[in-house]
Amino acid sequence: MKVVVSPSIINGTLIAPTSKSSMQRACAAALLHDGETIISNPGKSNDDVAALDIIQKLGAFVSLQKDGSLLVSSINNFAPLPDGGINCGESGLSIRMFTPIAALSDQQIIINGTGSLLKRPMDFFDDIFPQLGIAIESNQGMLPIKVKGPLQPKDITIDGSLSSQFLTGLLFAFAKAATQPVTITVNNLKSKPYIDLTLQVMKHFGYAIENNNYQSFTINAKPLNSPQGPAGKPLNYTVEGDWSGGAFLLVAGAIAGKIIVNGLDVFSTQADKAILKAIMDCGANVSIQESHIEVSPPLGDRGKPFHFNATDCPDLFPPLVALAAYCNGTSVIEGVSRLTHKESNRGLTLQEEFAKMGVEIILQDDLMMIKGGQGLQGSTVHSHHDHRIAMACAVAALSATGNTTIEEAGAINKSYPDFYEHLQLLNATVSLNH
Repeated sequence: MKVVVSPSIINGTLIAPTSKSSMQRACAAALLHDGETIISNPGKSNDDVAALDIIQKLGAFVSLQKDGSLLVSSINNFAPLPDGGINCGESGLSIRMFTPIAALSDQQIIINGTGSLLKRPMDFFDDIFPQLGIAIESNQGMLPIKVKGPLQPKDITIDGSLSSQFLTGLLFAFAKAATQPVTITVNNLKSKPYIDLTLQVMKHFGYAIENNNYQSFTINAKPLNSPQGPAGKPLNYTVEGDWSGGAFLLVAGAIAGKIIVNGLDVFSTQADKAILKAIMDCGANVSIQESHIEVSPPLGDRGKPFHFNATDCPDLFPPLVALAAYCNGTSVIEGVSRLTHKESNRGLTLQEEFAKMGVEIILQDDLMMIKGGQGLQGSTVHSHHDHRIAMACAVAALSATGNTTIEEAGAINKSYPDFYEHLQLLNATVSLNH
């Protein structure tokens, strides 16, 4: 699929997309919950669909309700899978979170994925699972993986430098299986706000986890009086709006027009709400209300360069690069080392694609330096099958000179399938060629 974005002055009001980080965690919690769960405001991205498929393969029943919510019924029996396996699509969170959960079963389960996920390192499981009584076979640290439990929680020490998602999976699995307190010690934990989100979801479902300053986590056995809905009705969980996808909308407002975004909780634990700091630092006009956020470009239409540490929110790199391209001077973003094992090697991909639009990006150690303020030229760019690269190029194209064609633009379906339609609702000139 190709998408052509023309220079546009945008305006209007949108509701932010649903958070796939929140949605996928809700799916995991609902699978492990004995009884019924209503998931309100469910997501529909490819990653969300993958998570729903996984929990059904692992024994949950999912039905769509008239109001658009999902009813999940689960008895956690992890019945043998018809085909012996689950497929995580291209979702890094799903593979890292559901693999320890699948290992609660005493059946051998094959865990696979597609696309870029096949190239992501999973040797974390090779190192940790044998300590937990889990038999594991991997493809030299890559997918597919075969696991056979049941997982036996015990005090362990893990490395948290590659991704916090491995810890999220262990927290869910340990909490379900623990019969007495156990502690996971973590060295060099990255993306702490995502662990905050995990703990928030788990608390909602009745799990007791002690966070010892992010250096260790003590998991207590789940109490017998775990939460139920009123009068025995299903437990209800409402999925948050997505700051990761919303960041692209907010940056679009900062460079191309005045917009209002509803549905983003400024008190959320999501790491990517930090986008507000960069937008304010560059001088854009930002009004934050309880119900909505309003953003418009800085006076003079060009912002000030900014310095931003994205180590704990690496998914912000793409929208931050689009924002920096329109700032007068060199902006600096820290945390480049977190970009290597994404859907693409995002540091190099951003450098390559924005160069086509006339923006120089320098990568030096853990720093990315974006030389902005020179104006962007419309060009033909490629998503590299990476949803956030496609969205960053589309947002940057809104104030470029001439049209920009995005090849493999359908990559957005991974997280934000309505993205181009939402730009059109903001009066952007976007043509879709399927």
